[in-house]
Amino acid sequence: MKILIVDDSAMSRKLVLKALPAELQAVVTQATNGEEALAAYHAGHAEVIFLDLTMPVMDGFRTLEQLKREDANAVVIVISADIQPQAQQRVRDLGAAAFVKKPITPEAMQAALYEVGLI
Repeated sequence: MKILIVDDSAMSRKLVLKALPAELQAVVTQATNGEEALAAYHAGHAEVIFLDLTMPVMDGFRTLEQLKREDANAVVIVISADIQPQAQQRVRDLGAAAFVKKPITPEAMQAALYEVGLI
């Protein structure tokens, strides 16, 4: 499975990486903003995208909008500290398959992967 972790915080990316189940057998690519994420997606490095919302250059909302415009087939799981119902609804409307609040835990990761049918 090709996984892309997108977050401007190296610590947050590391937490997502650590929360991934070992049995997933994933090839992981990392990006620090939406532009890098789209480039990685176009290069074939993302079947599953863990996406932060608040980032410089291109935020998660704009990234989701672009993926939706392109009719992308990656599964997007948003991981954000912005847990307002409006933000959660907006990302769902833009095609996100799941929403997990920061900081992510292995249990929350497991639940999100189960919710989207990856485990």
